[in-house]
Amino acid sequence: MSAEAETLADAAPALPVGHYAYDQVDRAFLHDRVEQFRDQVARRISGALSEDEFKPLRLMNGLYLQLHAYMLRIAIPYGMLDSRQMRELAHIARTYDRDYGHFTTRQNLQFNWIRLEDTPDILARLASVDMHAIQTSGNCIRNVTCDQFAGAAADELVDPRVHAEILRQWSTLHPEFSFLPRKFKIAVSGSPHDRVAARFHDIGLVAKPGHGGKVVFDVFVGGGMGRTPLVGVHLRDNLPEEDLLAYLEAMVRVYNEYGRRDNIYKARIKILVQALGAEGYRARVDAEFAAMDRARYRLPPETVAAIRARFGTPDLAAPAGAAESLAAARAADRAFDRWARTNTHPHRHPGYVSAVISLKPDGGIPGDATAAQMDRIADLADRFSFGEIRITHMQNIVLGHVRQDQLHALWQDLRAVGLATANIGLIGDIIACPGLDYCSLANARSIPIAQKLSARFASPELQETIGDLQIKISGCINACGHHHAGHIGILGVDKKGEEFFQLTLGGSAGNDAAVGQILGPALPEDATVDAIARLVDAYLVHRNTGERFLDTYRRLGAALFKDAVYAVA
Repeated sequence: MSAEAETLADAAPALPVGHYAYDQVDRAFLHDRVEQFRDQVARRISGALSEDEFKPLRLMNGLYLQLHAYMLRIAIPYGMLDSRQMRELAHIARTYDRDYGHFTTRQNLQFNWIRLEDTPDILARLASVDMHAIQTSGNCIRNVTCDQFAGAAADELVDPRVHAEILRQWSTLHPEFSFLPRKFKIAVSGSPHDRVAARFHDIGLVAKPGHGGKVVFDVFVGGGMGRTPLVGVHLRDNLPEEDLLAYLEAMVRVYNEYGRRDNIYKARIKILVQALGAEGYRARVDAEFAAMDRARYRLPPETVAAIRARFGTPDLAAPAGAAESLAAARAADRAFDRWARTNTHPHRHPGYVSAVISLKPDGGIPGDATAAQMDRIADLADRFSFGEIRITHMQNIVLGHVRQDQLHALWQDLRAVGLATANIGLIGDIIACPGLDYCSLANARSIPIAQKLSARFASPELQETIGDLQIKISGCINACGHHHAGHIGILGVDKKGEEFFQLTLGGSAGNDAAVGQILGPALPEDATVDAIARLVDAYLVHRNTGERFLDTYRRLGAALFKDAVYAVA
């Protein structure tokens, strides 16, 4: 470890737990960036810049112009933030928006009712807590995502946050990749169980120990959803850590050179990989890789250690009997026992669990949190999880390190603010994009049908009886709600000015990644809700003991469910 890294490691207790600590160079950069944008906004408001001239400037700062107002998308690198950052987000929601924010499938946060003239002040407030909105839009490498249980999961082989941070630094304002053919998304996992939808990303990386314990990566490329949904190609195994940046540089260079720019719908890397074939794309990457100055791009262990040293680490020490204390609380309180069963994840350290806070209350809007709830979550993170907070691509929130003997107290506090819904991984844990209520690209509203389905299946007992069943809803073919990867996917379509919803079945974002298949004609909103209820009933009747919905569908095929959906439609 370098002298700098040793110094930083010595200072670890003062670092924010869970995410990378900025230094003064980082902060000065953000400050300069905010002032640059402040001038650009002033010139737009004065008329010195036209909307056409201003648009690329605002997109570089995460600012969209949606149906009713400006939308600001804020980067949360690999979904990690701390309590002071969450409180700042709450303040912005309360002061500049309509008292809430929307957590997205990219582990970002969106504010939907922003005034243009307020944007520089908002970005300045974000910069004051080491946050920004850079590269949350545009044809560049977007927010790198990773496992919401990183650094905590019992099944983890490699902590992916360090490499996600390295990729963030490599990709942010990369001079060669600022104007790619289209947006570009990378996900990193360090677990053998894919919790990042790696196979549905432009590049998916799965880290694992290689020979001698050195970190290596399995690499997937060309996955994605949208109008051409595809599962990524397995490009190679055992990419050495020291070659990570060089190899990804080669991969993106090939895309940048050969990717189509004449047709926005054919511009993603998945189209290029399909056009070249896996072998053709691999050959071009290998040729680029071989021609590179590898020493220039080498990622040495000292650099990885220095980055790792900028992450605060929790002091995990649970009292003896923590597990027994949790067991006693669960035995005494059935509601808590249900929540603990569905909303916790095994931790690598004895006496701890990761707790998932559902942002999907019965009949609620998936991913939305009020300013008061954000403040409360920050308070609970300070009290129960070292001030650390994680955003999931399933639009929920995780407290990564909760002592088992304190879990009941956490649940009681969550229940007091309406955040103790016990539905993680169940049918009520619905993903949904903002849809036509906000988005200028959408064809249909995602939120109302999500609310109706949530209300229809609100019974905790029914949800547990149904078991693992994921519903994912998109308001248009761009698939921000990941409907292609839903066990039941719902796509909003427009038919002569009326909103209809098309069902897909059999999608999965995990190790068994698959694109859902269209079941049949689209249905009106209320008919869709009723049809899904009949579909679920059919599953309950025909499943084998212990069989997930996805397994039943794969065993029996679509005909049974098609009959159920369209029988009375």
